[in-house]
Amino acid sequence: MKLAILSCAPRAYSTQRLRTAAADRGHEVKVLNTLRFGIDLSGDEPDLQFRGKQLSDYDAILPRIGNSITYFGTAVVRQFEQMDVYTPNTAAGITNSRDKLRATQILSRHNIGMPATTFVRDRADVIPAIQRVGGAPVVIKLLEGTQGIGVILAPDRKVAEAIIETLQSTKQNVLIQRFVKESKGRDIRALVVGDRVVAAMRRVAQGDEFRSNVHRGGSVEAVELDEAFQETAVRAAQIMGLRVAGVDMLEGNDGPLVMEVNSSPGLEGIEKATKLDIAGAIIDHIDNQVAFPTIDVRQRLTVSTGYGVAELAVHQDASVVGKTIGDSGLRERDITVLTLHRGTQVIPNPRASHVLQPEDRLLCFGMLEEMRSMIPARRKRAGKVKRLPRQPIHED
Repeated sequence: MKLAILSCAPRAYSTQRLRTAAADRGHEVKVLNTLRFGIDLSGDEPDLQFRGKQLSDYDAILPRIGNSITYFGTAVVRQFEQMDVYTPNTAAGITNSRDKLRATQILSRHNIGMPATTFVRDRADVIPAIQRVGGAPVVIKLLEGTQGIGVILAPDRKVAEAIIETLQSTKQNVLIQRFVKESKGRDIRALVVGDRVVAAMRRVAQGDEFRSNVHRGGSVEAVELDEAFQETAVRAAQIMGLRVAGVDMLEGNDGPLVMEVNSSPGLEGIEKATKLDIAGAIIDHIDNQVAFPTIDVRQRLTVSTGYGVAELAVHQDASVVGKTIGDSGLRERDITVLTLHRGTQVIPNPRASHVLQPEDRLLCFGMLEEMRSMIPARRKRAGKVKRLPRQPIHED
């Protein structure tokens, strides 16, 4: 396998470990500076230039895209995807994970436990927003902060208002999030590779510091995760479009609460804490998956006129309830079931013998007109949230 590691920090611990792990396994590996690429759209096919010359062929890439170059870095990764080069982390996945609001919006649809979160811009909406997440103390987060930077604990409502007003006056976007007291300054970092957690560590904040990041002086220890934490970490990474990710979770009273999904997780702290060869696990995963480059299903399939991808829901009174997929009549209508979602369970390429149940969701490919009548009505919210009384604004 010929592998390119995209990194602007060739001497960083993680980059060096990944490079060594690939070389030790007999792969041809190079570390390429992400900023030295040129995206070539002048020819008949997508192509890339590197240092002004046409890039040679690669079987796979491993993106290590820094936060400061997300836009250009993901454009390079996207170009590799268009060239059918395998990447464990898609450009869309990296982009989604970098924006805390976007990531929270995506995960919130998939029954992933998260601290209560809200996002507002108008000053008049701040107090109701704080109340919606459970009241002070609250955690205030900059949307693009990293390594604990831009994460502030506001002990009371007045302080929270002042912080948010100050940040918004400097054109900063912030999230307001419930402070999970029971986590007691601790969190879990799970390293997901493919469809499993290969290592996990608990990070503990130092002294009165509530942020447990190693960069903030937190200590680390290896930890064995139970099934709930492992399943949550893997699902969160895969929903984001990442096959290599660091998933940060709080230990809530009711189970794991996902805080963040990191698309370029550092390896130094977790490898030293767990004594595991995580870099090797990442390289082995890429080697195993290199023949299956990322395919944008909608982009590829919808070029067939009249055909497309849609999600169909099985309602309680639907005629197909209790029938197998084979007997449902879908195939006769030129509709193929790609994936069956049942609660949090995902059944890929379900057999014709699978019996359909109420609330099943079917990801299908077929004739759009045939599927149109089966697409569920837009979901309605259970009820309107009682509006809180408008708080007066006191001008200074």
